[in-house]
Amino acid sequence: MANPQKDFLFVLIKSLSKSEKRQFKIFASRLETSANTKFIELFNILDKSENYDEKLILKNGLIKKVQLSNLKSYLYKQILVSIRLNIPSQNIRYQLREQIDFATILYNKGLYRQSLKILDKTKQQALENDEKYMAFEIVEFEKLIESQYITRSIQGRADELVVQAKELNYRNTISSKLSNLSLQLYGIMLKTGYVKSDEEYKYIDDYFNKHIAHLDQSKFEFREKYWFYNANLWRSFLVQDFLSCYKYAYKWVTLFYDNKNMIFLNPVFFLKGNHYLLESLFMLKYKSNFKKYLELLEETINDPRFPVNDNIASLSFLYLYNNKLNYHILEGTFAESEYLIPEILNKIKIHNEHLDEHHEMMFYYKIACIYFGNEKYNESIFYLEKIINNKNLSMREDLMCFARLLCLIVHYELGKDYYLENQLKNTYKFLLKMNDLHEVQKEIIRFLKNLSTLYPSDIKKEFVKMRERFIELEKNTYEKRAFLYLDIISWLESKIENRKISDIIKEKAKLSNR
Repeated sequence: MANPQKDFLFVLIKSLSKSEKRQFKIFASRLETSANTKFIELFNILDKSENYDEKLILKNGLIKKVQLSNLKSYLYKQILVSIRLNIPSQNIRYQLREQIDFATILYNKGLYRQSLKILDKTKQQALENDEKYMAFEIVEFEKLIESQYITRSIQGRADELVVQAKELNYRNTISSKLSNLSLQLYGIMLKTGYVKSDEEYKYIDDYFNKHIAHLDQSKFEFREKYWFYNANLWRSFLVQDFLSCYKYAYKWVTLFYDNKNMIFLNPVFFLKGNHYLLESLFMLKYKSNFKKYLELLEETINDPRFPVNDNIASLSFLYLYNNKLNYHILEGTFAESEYLIPEILNKIKIHNEHLDEHHEMMFYYKIACIYFGNEKYNESIFYLEKIINNKNLSMREDLMCFARLLCLIVHYELGKDYYLENQLKNTYKFLLKMNDLHEVQKEIIRFLKNLSTLYPSDIKKEFVKMRERFIELEKNTYEKRAFLYLDIISWLESKIENRKISDIIKEKAKLSNR
């Protein structure tokens, strides 16, 4: 039996809205073929099924096993054709592609003048919407037609097309180089993680500067600026320069707000830019700007002009609610944020097909932090164990690590010494296998291990001692990111002063003027 997550046809059918299903059935009813009944029957079976079950499909005998593979391929294609015919008219890329297809039809019929007229109009529309790759494709098509359709103005027209082709090729090459650099930096992030030494910092800096050395930023237009900011952002994340992260994420987002039509033409780029801006502000603990841009993001998402589809809806949920939790963690308003948890859990179910496991687990970690800050330790453990017991998070060992460390602290708070001892052993074994072990993580393990050997009268002294040690570590460029996952210093201060951790964080938030 195929895995429902891996059977593309089943997943596609389950992603269809009610109106898309209705449109498909109307579309399919027009196909008067002998196979018509069979592929509609297959559609109906899969639509009604909770899971992909090949036995159920073959049960009524209408569809033979030898036919199933071809029938599935045919149905998959017809669903896509049906969706393509009903795409909203405001999608500029589909409009441009459709016009290029019309021009191709006219060209194939030898109607060169009509084809050129459509292409010229479509090219202008592509340039107005910064779709330079399509504009270049159109210019190349125009050159092909002009070489066959001779007129008296061909010389001037040829010169004009050559100039346009050179300009578009130059800009597309710059965008491609910058997008390649951005992707390569992201690949380094996945492979080796953040830099851990001055040598690694220098390597990334040299690598980055070598790739941008010959670029003239003064000539950049929207698309080139976007990829330039994107590449700079990934370089900043890699070297853990959070102020630089903020600088380029701010430039990225401002670029869209200064060109509002681009927000609605490129909603995914807009959403991602806002997410990185808010993440940078969270890292810098710049709460006033965090609140400002979070509210602005929500306002823009709710704008009637903002595009709506499954992908955008899932990303909007992911970035908006992830940062709503971050805001409450930043403010220490744990009790006030609990109302978000049932909303988030419900939306995770709704967007399950479009969320990867890492983002789901990240939500669980932040929910666990909310419960921990609100002293609901059993609830915190419940969500932490969802992460710890997940065997598929090899790409995000840092999340697994801090989930285990927070779980140790929660067990300590609950006074479960037996569980704490077992957890310490398991966590230590896990940390030894990690490729990205930081001094902060080692110190937390040592600290919790030593607590069980101390006299009660000495515990507070140990808390004070460790607080000073962690304050020093927080100043280290290559260690400070760990404190964003786990505010160990505020927890230590809550134990030293015998106060709630939420009160400690709220007090710090008020003292900060940012």
